[in-house]
Amino acid sequence: MKRFFLRLYFDNAMVGPGKAQLLEHIRETGSISAAGRAMSMSYKRAWMLVEELNAAFQGPLVASARGGSGGGGAHLTPLGEEVLALFREIERKARAAGAEEIQALEALLAPAAPPAAPQADVAGGK
Repeated sequence: MKRFFLRLYFDNAMVGPGKAQLLEHIRETGSISAAGRAMSMSYKRAWMLVEELNAAFQGPLVASARGGSGGGGAHLTPLGEEVLALFREIERKARAAGAEEIQALEALLAPAAPPAAPQADVAGGK
């Protein structure tokens, strides 16, 4: 299976597929905790990543409100939408620009070994 991942490293931030996916889930669910659950990520980890992103850019990418009588929630700010769109566009262009070379590299790979069969217990059941 061929997968393409792009991770951008800046002096004060790293943006990659996981953070982009977290932002997409926040946009879809309206919740940082639900976004984390969708990615099998702890609430604490999801919040930590959001805090990293919010601190790294000129303004917050995610705005959140604590729960309470009106309920809580989270949404992408206009800057968050812009950062996500730019990252996905960079990914798309990089994938397209490198498609021929990626295919050539894949053609040079050795065949994948089949999964190993389970070994029978030959030690007499111990």
